[in-house]
Amino acid sequence: MTIRFENGTIVTLGEDNQVLKNSTLVTDGENVAAMGGGAEMRERYPDAEVVDCSGQVILPGFICTHHHFYSTMARGMAIPGEPASNFVEILERLWWKLDMALSEDDIAPSAQIPLIECIRNGTTTVIDHHASPSFRDGSLDIIEEAVREAGLRASLCYEVSDRNVPGAGIAENERFIKKVGQGDGQIAAMMGLHASFTVSDETVEKCVGIAKDAGVGCHIHVAEDAADREDSLAKYGKPTVNRLHDLGVTGQNSIFVHCVHVDLSEMDILADTDTIVVHNPESNMNNAVGVTPLLELLEKGVLVGLGTDGMASDMLSQMRVAYLLHRLANRDPRVAFVEAPQLLLGNNAEIARRQFGLRLGEIAPGLPADLAILDYHPPTPFSEKNTLGHLIFGMTDARVDTTVCRGEILMRNKEILTLDEERIAARSRELAPKMWKRLV
Repeated sequence: MTIRFENGTIVTLGEDNQVLKNSTLVTDGENVAAMGGGAEMRERYPDAEVVDCSGQVILPGFICTHHHFYSTMARGMAIPGEPASNFVEILERLWWKLDMALSEDDIAPSAQIPLIECIRNGTTTVIDHHASPSFRDGSLDIIEEAVREAGLRASLCYEVSDRNVPGAGIAENERFIKKVGQGDGQIAAMMGLHASFTVSDETVEKCVGIAKDAGVGCHIHVAEDAADREDSLAKYGKPTVNRLHDLGVTGQNSIFVHCVHVDLSEMDILADTDTIVVHNPESNMNNAVGVTPLLELLEKGVLVGLGTDGMASDMLSQMRVAYLLHRLANRDPRVAFVEAPQLLLGNNAEIARRQFGLRLGEIAPGLPADLAILDYHPPTPFSEKNTLGHLIFGMTDARVDTTVCRGEILMRNKEILTLDEERIAARSRELAPKMWKRLV
């Protein structure tokens, strides 16, 4: 299908960002075909479907480099007993009980709800990390089906952990990795692990062997809380990153999530191995685990992306939180104005390229047609020179009107077209109370 998106302000991003006002973008199939003036595009593509983007800004679709779809069904759930006082208690009293309680019936809606929220927020590509020990085998197929139905792109993995059964999840990852192979541009696969403190050397080595044979990376939480670092020092006599590096987990396709409690020597390892780090500011604040040393990691040359850790699917909001958090943490109003947007707009695109082999996060002829089209009337001049200011202080409050992924319109006039939101939410409301009762 060929579509003309007319009369919008196109923000191309990429190395040579341009702000093209009153312009038309044409998609043909899964890619952008052309950009230019309305008259020229109408002459070249007279039979294209037309979408009027007057009063709107056309951006590349946003990318989330760490999500937990399954966390959706914890929304509004009362947790029995005393409130958790630290991160390990949060895991023990909430997340490990919740993932164990997930049934086969729960998995599809628990993925579909955040997928709908991704579409609503213009997030077109997600790297997810799943866990459902009571229905593990085949769980990634259910999530894959939900992603394909929604029309988004996603890289999927299962969270391997020894906390219930040693090596549980290895077989599910291996099966799915073999099924997906190098991916088809819409679905990719990784080897998932929970965290250093829940996996033995033997389990890690098995995971690394499978991942290396398949040419994929590992996706693992690293030093999110000081407890992970302390566990590694006590059991193995080395910090978390050192332990994982010695076991072969590091590398340019691997994602180390959080890295809140890492020292300068660990940062050197991450930089030297070109290992990806993903920062999740809202989650870190919510769990009170500390602040990722973002500026130091970037200064060392580490590729740091931006994720949500299951907290939300709104990446512009996540970017603004990162901006504010690191100004406060560093007590310096000169920092993070460039760095926080760079995580979302530049680094996430590079991380997605490593996952999908595609040049995402930029609008140009020949590149994938993944778009987030926002209602935004700039109250001040808007150009290449001040794009970041408009993103941080204006577009974070703008509503996404239209979302496009792989050239397909997934939402138009704020109406989801690929998923039945009302039906799915009703089904989730039916299942969630039953799942909550299974928490033990």
